[in-house]
Amino acid sequence: MMETQLVHRLELDPSKRIPLLKAQLEHHHHHEPEPVLPVANVKTHPTKASTGPENGSVYFIGNATTVIEWHGIRILTDPNFLHAGDHVHLGPGVTAERLKNPAVDIDALPPLDCILLSHYHEDHFDKLVEESLNRDFPIISTPHAKQALAGKEDPFKAVYDLDFFQSVLLPVVNYKGDTGGKKPVIKVTGMPGKHVPPGPLAAVNELLGAVPPTNGWLIEMNYSADGSEDGGETGYRIYISGDTLFVDELKEIPQRLKDEKIDLMLVHLGGTTIPGPKLPLLMVTMDGEQGVKLMQLMDPDVTIPVHFDDYNVFLSGLDDFKEAVTQAGLGEKVVYLDRGDQYRFNVHGI
Repeated sequence: MMETQLVHRLELDPSKRIPLLKAQLEHHHHHEPEPVLPVANVKTHPTKASTGPENGSVYFIGNATTVIEWHGIRILTDPNFLHAGDHVHLGPGVTAERLKNPAVDIDALPPLDCILLSHYHEDHFDKLVEESLNRDFPIISTPHAKQALAGKEDPFKAVYDLDFFQSVLLPVVNYKGDTGGKKPVIKVTGMPGKHVPPGPLAAVNELLGAVPPTNGWLIEMNYSADGSEDGGETGYRIYISGDTLFVDELKEIPQRLKDEKIDLMLVHLGGTTIPGPKLPLLMVTMDGEQGVKLMQLMDPDVTIPVHFDDYNVFLSGLDDFKEAVTQAGLGEKVVYLDRGDQYRFNVHGI
């Protein structure tokens, strides 16, 4: 695993999950069948034949919202469940309209274990989500998001903040599956990200607080004899870019990984431009060309694009990325998911 500063430990126990939503608290002990994600299509590795039953998956809900699942552990990323026609506030005088519906609504999700929130921005954590969430549900996010969420009138009480290259260890306890006596353990590390390029605009942004600080994530899945991170080789490694631009700080990620490989990259695209699409001023997420540059820098085995067409402030759609991928000769390294599709993979190490 990547060498990082371990600052939190959060045990995940699928047999003792707490409800995601306030509305579910009173029905928590009723034994109703668990909802199942409505999977439209299943995708697997674009070039390699499967070496066995896939035990991990990424389900694309829409925007940057996914469910990452491994051995029954489920992690929800950047929960945004607004529908087409709904609006989000993105900064002083800046709103955006959602153009697409999510694949599933938040109250129809199966039980979850934690949330990964890249940054505290309404297109990643909308007002309806904020109002509806159980305040004791674990959220892993940025120091800025923790300050905002813990400071609410109805405060969130289980926010674990990670700065760049800080980690939380997520050992799976009371695991009953057949993993040869080893226990699944997940390590999540905050990765560098910058919504705003350095220079005068960055100073103005800090003044306005318009675009919050953002993290990317490195998710390392492993099997361990004792639930620690010292389980030898990482079985699978997912890098999520978060809402960053292609900035120099990202180069530290492959430097720290050395010869270790990223198996899957979820890249946030869209070329998000604020204050709005009709008067472009500032691009705050990668466009298609930058997304390909990130593929070349990180060299992941497989890349899945997300965050590309859900809002009307996204000026660089999926076609821009597809064209840049084709020009770079990287077409066989990309899997495209529609909302409701699931990508399945195999975590090695048993």
